[in-house]
This record gives sequence, structure tokens and C-alpha cells, in this order.
Amino acid sequence: MPLPLRNVPRTPPSFSSSNPRPPRFHHAFLLSLRSRLLPPPLLVPGSSSRHLETAALMAPRRWKSGDGRRRLLLLLLCCCLLASPCHAQLTPTNATLSHRSSSHSSTSFVGTYGINYGRIADNLPAPADVVRLLKLAKIRNVKIYDADHNVLDAFRGSNLNLVIAIPNEFLKDMAANPSKAMDWLNENVQPYHPSSRIVGITVGNEVLGGGDAGLAEALVGAVSNVHDALRMLRLDRDIELSTPHSEAVFANSYPPSACVFKDDLMVYLRPLLDFFSKTGAPFYVNAYPFLAYMSDPSHIDINYALFKPNSGIVDPKTNLHYDNMFEAQLDAAYFALEAAGYPGMEVRVAETGWASAGDATEAGANMANAVTYNRNLRKRLFLRKGTPYRPDRVAKAYIFALFNEDLKPGPTTERHYGLFKPDGSVSINIGLKGLLPSSAPPRLQPSSVFKRVRAWGWIVHYSAALLPCTLIFLAAT
Repeated sequence: MPLPLRNVPRTPPSFSSSNPRPPRFHHAFLLSLRSRLLPPPLLVPGSSSRHLETAALMAPRRWKSGDGRRRLLLLLLCCCLLASPCHAQLTPTNATLSHRSSSHSSTSFVGTYGINYGRIADNLPAPADVVRLLKLAKIRNVKIYDADHNVLDAFRGSNLNLVIAIPNEFLKDMAANPSKAMDWLNENVQPYHPSSRIVGITVGNEVLGGGDAGLAEALVGAVSNVHDALRMLRLDRDIELSTPHSEAVFANSYPPSACVFKDDLMVYLRPLLDFFSKTGAPFYVNAYPFLAYMSDPSHIDINYALFKPNSGIVDPKTNLHYDNMFEAQLDAAYFALEAAGYPGMEVRVAETGWASAGDATEAGANMANAVTYNRNLRKRLFLRKGTPYRPDRVAKAYIFALFNEDLKPGPTTERHYGLFKPDGSVSINIGLKGLLPSSAPPRLQPSSVFKRVRAWGWIVHYSAALLPCTLIFLAAT
């Protein structure tokens, strides 16, 4: 977990189709039927072929018994055929599905909402049950803090995006010896890709700003060696490489426009940012309005931290208005990147959350605030919009965390960030479905409603075409 912020934002004093229409075959088919069903013109002995053609076109036809029924049958067939093009037009072709599938497989983050699956506990569900829980909750982006093989096996064929991690204790060896990076990939990635859908690897976690200079020096070399190994395995285009940072890498964060990186960390950050700007990876930051509020509750409006109505703040340099701390923290990172010379780099949140319980000294840590923050954050992310300073950069975040982890050391808050309890039931209720059945009746999903409407629409469509023809046919008999 990140350390509380030294400098935090304070409140001021009081997606029409382009597919071509499918080819029509009705005219050729009807002409064929006409030649079979209609009788030939009467022939007059001694007449020329030209006269015969004229007579065939001008003279009224004589129909044998049953010709009326044939005409009605022909009309009935026409109506049936006229009803069919709509169905063919709405059915996607195999090429279209293949294009969508290949495009989707290259996406490292689907939508805007993901979750961190931590496992420092002795009472969590089996990984296979966790996969089922994630699908019930409709969470498709998952990040773990290691590369546990039981988890990787459980994610096979799940179609969930999985980001795995190289823990901090491996970084020094990988930086010193490139073969260690290759060995790690051969053991933890090669046997599981692509069936487990590994879309990213995080190298270390909150390394910079943690006070370990040796680990900070190893980070750049480890990232470089892992990337070289991925390239040799031809996986560098499939798997995104990154490293998450805490707010401790910033010298200050208020107002957002004044945010810059700490000078003593730039010796490590500069080569990292150069590397990620070339690979196109985002800048990952752990952003916790909860920790900012807890560190200074007397000067920070809790409504500002919880996305609740408040007067907000105005950045005096940019004149941008912020009504929540989450967006202010994101923009602070964007300003720091711009000041360092990387204005085009995306900022993505690797962790954010709010504890549902805590010690007496941990202000704001309660269930009501945890529900409010997580629910409002989810709504905010589902808007798929950017921040005041980067309105075109859609905000994306991994929530911390999936479960309450009973073995995590530290204060009480560390063990109460989970959206779910260890048995798979809901802990912080933000509208997600858990493993245990709910007492409330299930709501019909909009997608299923539309499917039913479309299904009944086809029945009505065909009935409207067939019914009048059938009535005419029966009346004629």
C-alpha cells in the first residue's frame, strides 16, 4: 500500500452499419418460377416466328384449371422471399467477426474498470471460483501481484484480461543477469500464453520513493532485460510492460498544475519514462483520495474525496475547476509528466480504493464512506471521459481490492479494502453480483430485453407477410 501524501489537494476556505447489402437473388429465382408455372403461348400453324412473338405478347392468355392457385402460390412465395433480406442483412459475416475478435485480442485494458486480486489471506475462494465471481460481477480487467500458477491455470479460456507481476525481490537478479528475465518468462508466461490471456506484466511495485536506492537502481535494468526477453520470444507486442508508482514520486500535488517529480528520483525516472514513451505504455500511479483525507482530515473536505457535491477547488494557474480529488490526482500526474518532457504519455490508475474499517486514528475508514467512494468512482469511470486538463484521455483504473485480506500486516485498514468477503459474498455493496445468491429478484438485463424484442420482431415481421397471402389463398380455394 502507498504511503500517505505529504502534500495533498486542499479545499479553499469557506459507438449505421457500413456492411454492404447482401446480394439479392429473388429476381432470377422468380423468373425461373415464372417459366415453370406459366403456360406457353398458343401457337397458330403457319404463322411466322415474329408473328408468334407478337401474339404471345399481345393476346390474352388462357389459363387451365388450377392456374389461379398457381398465381396465388407464386404471390405467396414472393412475400416469403421479400421477408428474408432483412435477416441476411443483420447477420454479421465471418470476416466481420474475425476482425472484431482480432482487434479485441490486442487490447490490454477493456473499458475503464478493473480490479486488483490480492491474495495475502488464508481463507479465499479457489482461483476457479474467483474467475466465476469476476464473470458474475462483469469485471474483465484483473491485476495480480505475482504469477501464481494456480491462478494462471484458472484463467485459461476465461477471456479475462490478466496482468501478472514480477515482485520486487526478483528485480536485482534480473537487472544483473538477463538470463534470469528469460527464465522467469519461460516459467510463468510461455506455458500460459495466450490461453490465460496475459496482457501485461508489472515489474516491481512502488519501487521509487520507497527509500531503497539499490532497488531503484535495479528497476531500470530489470525492465530493460524483461523487455528484451519478451522481444526474443516475440511477445513484446502482445504483453504490455509497466511499473506502478506511489504518490511519493511527486514533490507536491497541489494545485495540480504545480505537480512535479522529485529531483532526486529523476535519475531513475528519466530512463524509465524514455523507455515507456517508446513502447507506448502508460504511466501507472496508485491514487488514493482516502489516504490523502486520512492524513489531513481537518483541512480536506471529505465530500471532495468521495465524489459528493461540494464547492471543489480552482487551480489558480489553469483556472480549471475540480469537484473531486480523484481527477485532481490524475491531472497532477499529467502535469508532472508534461514538466518532465512527456506530455503525450497516458496516466492510468494502478490502485485506488477506500477502506471499510480501520483503527480509531484512521479517519474516514468506515463502510458508508467505502460504499460511497467505490460506487461513485465506478459511475465516474463508466462515463468514459477524461479529466479537466486531459479531457480526451479516458480515465481508467484498477480498484483495490477484490477481497479483504486477513493476513496483511499493518493497521486495520490494510485488511478491509475488499469489495467481496472471502466466501464470495458482497462486502462493499456497489451493485456487483457475488457468488452467493441474492435475496432480491434478478433484474432483466437490457441486452436480454433487446434480444427478446428482436426475436418477437421477426415473428411479427414474417406473420405480417404470410398472413394476408394465406387468407387470399384459402379464399380462392
